[in-house]
Amino acid sequence: MSSIAYARIRNNPQFAQLVAARGRFAWFLSAIVFIVFFSFVLAVAFAPDFLAQRPFASSNITIGILAGLFQFISFWLLTLMYVRRANGEFDDLNKAIIDAASREDK
Repeated sequence: MSSIAYARIRNNPQFAQLVAARGRFAWFLSAIVFIVFFSFVLAVAFAPDFLAQRPFASSNITIGILAGLFQFISFWLLTLMYVRRANGEFDDLNKAIIDAASREDK
């Protein structure tokens, strides 16, 4: 693409919408990751006895292990949420922006 086409893309209001929506969503997911991760770190630092408790009497699994598994599962689910939205809404907006720029080229 030429620099003129890039300028058209940058000036397209849909491009600003795409950048804003993607940024908001990324910051939202980042905040969730931050909260989940540092909650676990704080629990390890200030409540190790709580994390060492066994929720099931005859099991070797502790609350800490379950909390760690919860982290992995939640991070995978957040990644899935981002990929689904990126492959849907964000890709659709991206295609519309590129189509509009290429129509103006002709």
